[in-house]
Amino acid sequence: MMNTRVSPLLVLAGLLVAAAPVTAAAATDVKFTRADDRVRVELGGKLFTEYVFKGAPKPFLYPVLAADGTELMRNYPMKADVSGEVKDHPHHRSLWFTHGAVNGVDFWGEGGAKHGKIVSESVEHSVRAGVGTIRARNQWAGPDGTVHLTDETTIRFRSTAEARFLDYEVTLKAPAGKPVVFGDTKEGSMAIRLPLWMTPTHSQGKGKKHEGKGTIVNDSGQKNDDTWGKRSTWVDYHAPKDGKIYGVAMFDHPSNPRHPTWWHVRSYALFAANPFGQHDFEPALKANPQAGDMTIPAGGSATFRWRFYFHQGDDKAGQVAARFKEYAAGK
Repeated sequence: MMNTRVSPLLVLAGLLVAAAPVTAAAATDVKFTRADDRVRVELGGKLFTEYVFKGAPKPFLYPVLAADGTELMRNYPMKADVSGEVKDHPHHRSLWFTHGAVNGVDFWGEGGAKHGKIVSESVEHSVRAGVGTIRARNQWAGPDGTVHLTDETTIRFRSTAEARFLDYEVTLKAPAGKPVVFGDTKEGSMAIRLPLWMTPTHSQGKGKKHEGKGTIVNDSGQKNDDTWGKRSTWVDYHAPKDGKIYGVAMFDHPSNPRHPTWWHVRSYALFAANPFGQHDFEPALKANPQAGDMTIPAGGSATFRWRFYFHQGDDKAGQVAARFKEYAAGK
């Protein structure tokens, strides 16, 4: 007969394994959870964001959270009942990419008869070597259903104990039979809408003033409203909250067309990189509304890359300039 006697040492080992506590997720762990309309992204066992690809006129990422759960975005219009939030610009959906003049169609605004929609075709995700990747394909459709272009979007996520990183890469593809013109307008393009507590002091509509403690700074040391419409390799937006300083930096990759980009960054919390809006940004070009037009030839493509760096401290403490150099070097 087969000997079925079990060693006491083996029994003890099994009990110890069963009783061992579940190890907490490392700060660098990435986890995706797929639903019908979104992909949940966890970094270090904590929610970072969700890529929402259905149910709105364009894909977007919401919420956007620091490692300690602090919200680094405005909730409106995804949530309309959050106390203290400003409910302007309902097309500012947390973190997104689009543009306000594509073959004359406005993809920046929402809900009107002249507004286009960015429609999801496919979404895939994977994790490798501590980096999570979402790959999406989208169609840019006008109000009449005409597809003006397609895109291939790649979003990469990673984290450290101190910071979170989001790399956004989009390849814009013109159809075989027709070129695509990205028109000169300030209404674009790679953007995040930050919470009100991150803003500097600024005016809110007629006669209203918000006393803020935030700071906007670019690579030349220009600050707050002086950063609007300027070219810069990076811009950082930071502010204190509950005894800490939280920062959001955006980097413009050196390979991007028209690097360094112009910045449509506002003291009321819109933070956007816009390589197209030259006549709005450059006083010498104001009389030429097509100065910043960029044409993608029929069957051609253009690729843009940006990095969001969510950090602790101001731009100096967060070593924003050094982190940009790493990004420029391919790290």
